[in-house]
Amino acid sequence: MTKWSANVKAAFDRAFPERQIYHRSGGTVRYISVSPWQQAIIAAGAAALAGWTLFVTGSYVLGGPTSTIAGNPDDRELAKYERWVQELRAKDALSRSLLEERTDAFQKETAEWEDRQKALEDLFDKLKGDENLEVSAIKGDGTGLLVKASIEEADNRQSRNYEPITASFDTSGTRVSLKNLKYDQERILDEAEDMAIDRAERARGVLQLTSVGSDRIMSGAEMGGPLVSIATLTASTSNLSTEDASFYNRLTQTRARVEEMRYYEQIVANLPLGKPVGVPFRQTSDYGMRIDPFRKRPGWHNGLDLAAYHAAPIVAAGPGKVSFAGASSGYGRLVEIDHGHGFKSRYGHLSGITVSKGDTVEIGDLVGKMGTTGRSTGDHLHYEVWFNGKPYDPAKFLKAGRHVH
Repeated sequence: MTKWSANVKAAFDRAFPERQIYHRSGGTVRYISVSPWQQAIIAAGAAALAGWTLFVTGSYVLGGPTSTIAGNPDDRELAKYERWVQELRAKDALSRSLLEERTDAFQKETAEWEDRQKALEDLFDKLKGDENLEVSAIKGDGTGLLVKASIEEADNRQSRNYEPITASFDTSGTRVSLKNLKYDQERILDEAEDMAIDRAERARGVLQLTSVGSDRIMSGAEMGGPLVSIATLTASTSNLSTEDASFYNRLTQTRARVEEMRYYEQIVANLPLGKPVGVPFRQTSDYGMRIDPFRKRPGWHNGLDLAAYHAAPIVAAGPGKVSFAGASSGYGRLVEIDHGHGFKSRYGHLSGITVSKGDTVEIGDLVGKMGTTGRSTGDHLHYEVWFNGKPYDPAKFLKAGRHVH
């Protein structure tokens, strides 16, 4: 042990011999003695510093746990960046989800608008009706016609001023919202209903002027079919929004108004409202009680006597189908035209007939020539109008015709 100690001491002395450090300043020389132990302490400190430097450098390069524990600024920035990326991804996913929801809602609302638009277009197709039916040419205020005829026929409705409208919309502006478009549809539906009511009033007013009236026509109309309640028609609106359900309920009611309008206008379009003589004429006998020209005493006259000259053109007072063409007791040569809905017109005392039974005629078509055949005292037309087997005053039909033709 003593020998080992001596060897260590000898090695220590050789490694750290006593040293003197000379320092010269201003001509004066000084020296500092450094003992072996002082040298050993300095060497140990230098070795420790070098070791620590190597350890820290290796930890930084290799990214070991020491650097994380030490809180490296680069690592903190990297973690911050990763959190930022995750937040952006979450926001992007949320935005995409909201966009899809809004897109679906927009597409659904657009489809609903298009369905409403299609329904309005179908409604206006019915409002326009047959181009050959010039029913919209009825002149005068509908309510005025009804008041002149019968207050009961007014049906508690107020006449609206007719304004041409269409079921088209200006969607050229990119900022036009579906809500505004739906508002336009509501407005147009209002106008369509007003138009249907107004036109039905006018047609019913014309019917009332003839003294027949719409009530008699409806009571004798040929109708039938299975009952379909309004609840059935509106059942499909149960899955719609309150706004759309209200729109379709009103649309159903307006359709009923339009069908009523079309029904009355169809009747008016076929009524014998035109003049039955194709040239200027004079009325020689009224409808009703008169002095019979043969018996010279009061008797009932079912029509009007209209005189012009021999062989003057006799024309159809309205469109229809010839139901009789030939000789008839009292009438002489007679043409009868069926105008549908129970209405017929008769043209008697003709000198000649130009149509045959089954022919279809339009208003103003030549059906015969004025004469004095049958129970007649001279050239004239005996003109009658019948409804459901009962004669009516033709003068009232001619008066009503002034509001149409």
